[in-house]
Amino acid sequence: MKVPPYARLDAAQLEASLDAALARWDGRSPLWVFGYGSLVWKPELEFDARVPARVYGYHRRLCLRSVRYRGTFDCPGVVAGLDRGGCCAGIVYRIPARGLRAQFERLWEREMFMGSYDARWLRAVRLDDGRPLTALAFVVRHDAPNYAGRLSEGELIDILSRACGQYGTSLDYLLRTVEALRASGVPDPHLERLAQRALAACGAKPPQRARTA
Repeated sequence: MKVPPYARLDAAQLEASLDAALARWDGRSPLWVFGYGSLVWKPELEFDARVPARVYGYHRRLCLRSVRYRGTFDCPGVVAGLDRGGCCAGIVYRIPARGLRAQFERLWEREMFMGSYDARWLRAVRLDDGRPLTALAFVVRHDAPNYAGRLSEGELIDILSRACGQYGTSLDYLLRTVEALRASGVPDPHLERLAQRALAACGAKPPQRARTA
């Protein structure tokens, strides 16, 4: 669907999007959700399993402008999207069938309110035992009004050093994501390096990292 620049989807549009995403769900089985950004450290979902996993055909990229949560209209921030190509390690959550619709209505209000993503069913592989599964994931839309495409590290560092929204700074978002991925055993070297550079640009001392075996 076409969305005017930075317009908010209304309740009917959100419901239609959710209905389309859940059309293949049988209403009785648990459902897996793949998290790669804020869902790693703030899932706001009731789940009975949380497992590191990898999806293929998409990679994590800071490519979405944030004009509400991590920035403003005058100084847009940046958050992660799942973009085409490569692969991405993150976390899959198993959501029990009971109460799932109500949970997903809240999830849709959080993730889909600007029409920035398509909800797609992706093949994932669990990193604990190698078993495959199918998970619902939020894939960035290239026609979304806030899609920024491939930003250079210099552009990203400039945004990260300045942007702040209702939920805090874009740099805080990045640091939380980096820390949560690392703690979950699926660190992202690119985001780690970017966080270090952004902290240095802000004159902040990089956080101490725990030693790993």
